[in-house]
Amino acid sequence: MTKEELGKLILESERQLYATAKTILACDYDCEDAIQEAITKAFSKIHTLKKDCFAKTWLMRILINECYNVARKNQLKNYLDENFEYSISEAMCDCDYSELYRAVNSLKDNLKLPVILYYMEGFNVKEVASILDVSEGAVQKRLGRAREKLKNTIQLEEISA
Repeated sequence: MTKEELGKLILESERQLYATAKTILACDYDCEDAIQEAITKAFSKIHTLKKDCFAKTWLMRILINECYNVARKNQLKNYLDENFEYSISEAMCDCDYSELYRAVNSLKDNLKLPVILYYMEGFNVKEVASILDVSEGAVQKRLGRAREKLKNTIQLEEISA
């Protein structure tokens, strides 16, 4: 992959990069820092990419690692603010999914990231497994557990309302 192709991929993935960073980091400034650092590392380590077809998952893995680095540097114990809502996704349609976003946000990171990457970002199980550096079976199991927790959370909210 050439640097020009990587630049094009980055521009095409801008929304996904931000949304992924936002699932780990609450502060927009931290997201920007992590994305900039990930882009810098991607350009400097482009020679380590073995196959061009894995470029997007490779870039997302670099970003996730950078997000965790930023979180550690800031000594953050809780990666997401409880009031976080996906304003980007809400802006894309007139539907109100705030209840769903709150439920997703309430999940632990090991369940939340697969849900975001699979359902919201459109990666398949194999790509999510590669990004998170876990087996495909682990991704499927986490997605199943997340769906069950989301179902219970949303049902409890409906009962309370």
